[in-house]
Amino acid sequence: MLPSLLLFVCAAAPAEPDAAAIMARVAANQDRAVELRSAYVYRQIVDVKLRRTNHHVAREEHHEYAVAPGPKGVQKKRTAFRGRYEKDGRMIEYNEPHFSYKNVDVDGDVASDIADDTVNDKSRDGIGKDLFPLTAEEQKKYAFRLIGHETLRGRDVYRVAFQPKPGDDASSWRGEAYIDASEYEPVLVTTKLAHGIPFLVRTLLGTNLKQLGFSVTYQRFGDGVWFPVSYGGEFEVKAVFFYKRLISLSMVNSEFHQADVKSSISYHTGSAAPGDTLAHDRR
Repeated sequence: MLPSLLLFVCAAAPAEPDAAAIMARVAANQDRAVELRSAYVYRQIVDVKLRRTNHHVAREEHHEYAVAPGPKGVQKKRTAFRGRYEKDGRMIEYNEPHFSYKNVDVDGDVASDIADDTVNDKSRDGIGKDLFPLTAEEQKKYAFRLIGHETLRGRDVYRVAFQPKPGDDASSWRGEAYIDASEYEPVLVTTKLAHGIPFLVRTLLGTNLKQLGFSVTYQRFGDGVWFPVSYGGEFEVKAVFFYKRLISLSMVNSEFHQADVKSSISYHTGSAAPGDTLAHDRR
């Protein structure tokens, strides 16, 4: 009787999908997710901080953007900016990106370029598609392994590890993805550099990266819309023998509200203050 009962329970329990099947369903949801996000207007904040090897801040920048759907992706307008750089033990403020206070000011371009690359990526949601293996095209480069089934922030999730397929040196990342078990949307994805900077590059160019990795967090909103709400990472760069910085980057999306799909989006004239919303011109 007992063996029969155990057999019945095992047969009744749903089989756990394998990692490849889970990620395939995630990939299938990605285009739909991007389309749903395009109906929302939101605020985006990007912070970049550069520290010296003694951990003292060399430069920091704060960027704010108004983000709205557009015909081929999203439209972004910088609504606020402030920056500071260290000189002789004092933090001095400036109010324009790419500000240089001397002839050769590497920090100025590095800080602003990182912020620009973060928000102006060709990906329609502003996060580099090659950083996280979520789309079908990116998943071709990776091998996946199901670690387990657990709870994250109150949601039932699959925990999936990924790494480049053997012999695929073009794939840069390894990490873990936490996938919502009912909607097959990413909840949290973390990555680390899978392959170090080649020794020849480090030797000839004096360039190296350490602790390079990123994480992105998604949150579910109404009607099954999942948004990337935070994104960031920290890494150390040593370049051309003399430049050494610990760089941290964070991006936060907030204040989401649904736009009228029959409206085109325009911006208030002048410089918008933090928290200002976008104007909708009905056609």
